[in-house]
Amino acid sequence: MTEVPADVLARVGEPCHREQSVVPVEPGAITAFVSASHNGNPVYWDDAVADEITAGPVAPATMLSVWFQPLPWEPGRTEEAVPLRLHFELKERFGYPEAIVSDNVATYHEPVRPGDVLTSEQRLVSVSDEKTTRLGTGRFWVIDVEYRNQHDDLVAVERWTSFGYEVDAA
Repeated sequence: MTEVPADVLARVGEPCHREQSVVPVEPGAITAFVSASHNGNPVYWDDAVADEITAGPVAPATMLSVWFQPLPWEPGRTEEAVPLRLHFELKERFGYPEAIVSDNVATYHEPVRPGDVLTSEQRLVSVSDEKTTRLGTGRFWVIDVEYRNQHDDLVAVERWTSFGYEVDAA
């Protein structure tokens, strides 16, 4: 199967897996994150500086995915919680035991602030025909994840390029 199957092509451009952040953006988590990463930017440590530079406290842009990391357990959850679910669905659909992220680009639009409740939505952008690389035979796929705050303001878009594959027998 070298061409992209029709059922996969039908998913291109269609939004899926709309999720709300596991927890609201929380100041304590921001402090723990910047402390662990030794980030001394005064915007994260001094409210007066944050007010002057960013019109109030903000979360580091690199924390975006933190708010969507699945909790190990939640009451009532009936399926395994995985980040970037569409990626895992594509791996399963094509029967690929392996996949790597080959590129990730984030475009930021609005700052994330304490108290924000974020939503994300995934969208398949493209899937390649089968290709053989040094890793094996498989397909590249591109997924966009769009993040919005509780006001429906676009916060960021992450573009994930992955290669799902099967190791070729030597």
